[in-house]
Amino acid sequence: MLVYGRNVALEMLQNPKKVQKVLLQEGFTDKKILSLLENSKIPVSVKPKREIDRLAEGVHQGIILYVRDYQYCSLSNLLQDNPSFFVILDHIEDPHNFGAIIRTCEAAGVDGIIIPKDRQVGVNATVMKTSVGTLDHMKICQVTNLGSTIDYLKEQGFWIVGTALEDSVDYRNIDYSGKIALIIGNEGSGISKLVRKKCDFIAKIPMYGTTNSLNASVASGIMIYEVIRNRK
Repeated sequence: MLVYGRNVALEMLQNPKKVQKVLLQEGFTDKKILSLLENSKIPVSVKPKREIDRLAEGVHQGIILYVRDYQYCSLSNLLQDNPSFFVILDHIEDPHNFGAIIRTCEAAGVDGIIIPKDRQVGVNATVMKTSVGTLDHMKICQVTNLGSTIDYLKEQGFWIVGTALEDSVDYRNIDYSGKIALIIGNEGSGISKLVRKKCDFIAKIPMYGTTNSLNASVASGIMIYEVIRNRK
């Protein structure tokens, strides 16, 4: 996997075993990154800007890292250590949203994130860059079937909270004190009908202006911290 940008490079170089090699643009001058590379055993090549531009799909800031693909954890691993708060993503497609949600989950101390294997963005270079180094501290599990996974979580004592505007209750009026699995739906279509049927509660964030919905990562941030607030 290719990742790029100075912030993500600084984070990745704190754990250099995951970095296979690095490409630097000619004239690269970031002293902190250069010092980290000098003290590591990572192979480094210097390339002209046009070659770096060709490889990177976004703003690279003169550095590209070849890193090992992200290793997802199993559901059984996710359920170790008596977890009490998961976030389930129901087919999120925008890698920037996914990365921002990962960052929020890590900051809030969420026990893990569950995503479907199909029709859901996985951990890629954009997600890694947007999450700004938090992937090393957040367990993410890929599952084949969200419906059966939700059923299994219910058997483990989790309450399932979905998010939607229709036929829902104010998110502040739900009891989040037990084990909670919070579901954030697709950016355009929201949570699927099958997933919605399996929810114990459907929560909504009231809209007071002309906007009728929030960005998925913004909505997840509000909901996640409401769950955390209720536990204090």
